[in-house]
Amino acid sequence: MRLSEIPESVERLAAECEGRLAGRFAEIDRVARANTRRVLEAFQEYRVSEPCFAGTTGYGYDDLGRETLEKVWARVFGAESALVRVNFVNGTHAIATALFSALRPGDTLLSVMGAPYDTLRTAIGISGSGHGSLEFYGIGYAQVDTLSGGPDMEAIGRAAAELRPAAALVQRSRGYDARRALTVDEIGEICRVIKSASPATRVIVDNCYGEFTGETEPTMAGADLIAGSLIKNPGGGLAPSGGYVAGAADLVENAAARLTVPGIGGECGATFGLNRQLYQGLFLAPHTTAQALKTAALCAAMLESLGYETSPASGEPRSDIIQTVTLRSGENLLRFCRGIQSGSPVDSFVTPEAWKMPGYEDEVVMAAGAFIQGSSIELSCDGPMREPYFAFLQGGLTYEAGRLGVMAGIAEMLS
Repeated sequence: MRLSEIPESVERLAAECEGRLAGRFAEIDRVARANTRRVLEAFQEYRVSEPCFAGTTGYGYDDLGRETLEKVWARVFGAESALVRVNFVNGTHAIATALFSALRPGDTLLSVMGAPYDTLRTAIGISGSGHGSLEFYGIGYAQVDTLSGGPDMEAIGRAAAELRPAAALVQRSRGYDARRALTVDEIGEICRVIKSASPATRVIVDNCYGEFTGETEPTMAGADLIAGSLIKNPGGGLAPSGGYVAGAADLVENAAARLTVPGIGGECGATFGLNRQLYQGLFLAPHTTAQALKTAALCAAMLESLGYETSPASGEPRSDIIQTVTLRSGENLLRFCRGIQSGSPVDSFVTPEAWKMPGYEDEVVMAAGAFIQGSSIELSCDGPMREPYFAFLQGGLTYEAGRLGVMAGIAEMLS
């Protein structure tokens, strides 16, 4: 689908939906302004300057930029400490490292929002049998299922009291499930319920897709640790790779020892001249996240007008950048993803096909014409080839480009 081939009817639908979304867009902009102030204040407090952008090689000792960035990151996320490294290969790596920071052989991990995201299941050991998983090291697993798409607070409290888990995992975003994303207030309530029943339990939040969608983060609401990917919201579209862990200082130190080795921890880790992108990406992150939220809201509004079920609905507040649409058939899912791909700045000529990706239980189709491979803050859409054929759209570095991509996806599906 060439952009010049988008029908006038789809253009008109987009314009009509934008009119209805004016109030929602204004609220998204307000949150972006508040988050930008917090980020800017952190940059100023820690005196970010040109020397912070220099890179290191080899061991990476005395990397001023890396050390300052981690202080800035902790300030922005309301944490005692942070580990922000390009050495994390993805969000799953960062989250698994966070889990290992709080768990030892014989301990139990409690997942309080049902089964976690597909790729994390192998790292935990509840799917497949990977060398080095939590299960491999004798760490037990239990979960509390969701209640009507939200947290079952009573069941969470009961499980925490009975199991006394060393760590509880809270997945903020929906992953490949139909449930809604959690608000920071809800995460705070989960923390209170768990700590009341089992004070020693450390609460770890998979924060992927949720950063800067609201004015606060889970570490400001009682979470002991959060983790996520730099090629999602907090990298602002500029970070070329990496992940982060932030929260209680002892857990961050443990995570550093897991990322590298005991005795080295966070003291090593060359940055290879990438500090500038990490700083600038964080600075842009509140604005870039707002662009993605607007793109998602427009997508929801347009598809609602065409009779499709969306979550969240176009006018609802959002706690992550993911937009779920029930497309009802594999053909619709393939066509929508192909349209999104055709509206991308990179690899627009590629035709996405469903395939068995490592770490996923079903065949998955993915549209991702991104400057950074796998970047979820850039416009992308994917979904597992299973009923009811959910499409998960996320990202958009600019609303203008995201708008075109959504229109191309809808036009391709309607054709």
